[in-house]
Amino acid sequence: MTLELYALLERARAFEGRSVEEIAALARAGAPSGGRSTKGKVGELLERVLGATGGSGERVVDFPSLGLELKSIPITEQGKVLESTFVCAVRVDEEVDFDASWVRKKLTRVLFVPIVGQRGSPLPSRRVGAAVLWEPSAAQLAELRADYDDIMGLIGIGRMEDVSGHLGKYLQLRPKARDGSPRAVAFGREGERIRTVPRGFYLRPKLTEALLRDPLAMP
Repeated sequence: MTLELYALLERARAFEGRSVEEIAALARAGAPSGGRSTKGKVGELLERVLGATGGSGERVVDFPSLGLELKSIPITEQGKVLESTFVCAVRVDEEVDFDASWVRKKLTRVLFVPIVGQRGSPLPSRRVGAAVLWEPSAAQLAELRADYDDIMGLIGIGRMEDVSGHLGKYLQLRPKARDGSPRAVAFGREGERIRTVPRGFYLRPKLTEALLRDPLAMP
């Protein structure tokens, strides 16, 4: 572990026990009050106080010099992860293998920061948990690669609409549009262009929940 990476991990762990409201004050921003984009807002606060420089683009990681992505994860007091974790949007116009994909780049090194509180509890009062650094093992990468290949294999033969959230052991594809309206273009079985909802890759809760306990876990 480099000194720069160690310093970032120590800064993140120093926030353990602090409320979201306190983190917002440190970031000189208003505390998010809730809503469907809550997790993203908390993530933005953490990026600010931890010094992320990557910006908000899909094609860049949060800490470029470290090749590291920051992910906040809502969990209960008992350690149950409450939702799946967004990785990146799918690009149907790019047929690349797993090692060259943005899924792989985004998951090269991840700093998970749990946000602790029961579902429905006021967001400002939820607290930061112990940060965990994850660099996927060879075995974990093999599972992620298999999921990616299964998903992209169907997309590649024009079966985007057949890909459901049930496909994939650790990695799944889910709609990103909040209202479910078609705003993206994909290709059908005959190569025709079709309108569909934007979709993104997500890590399943069973994986992130296990990783928070043991970064080498294979649930």
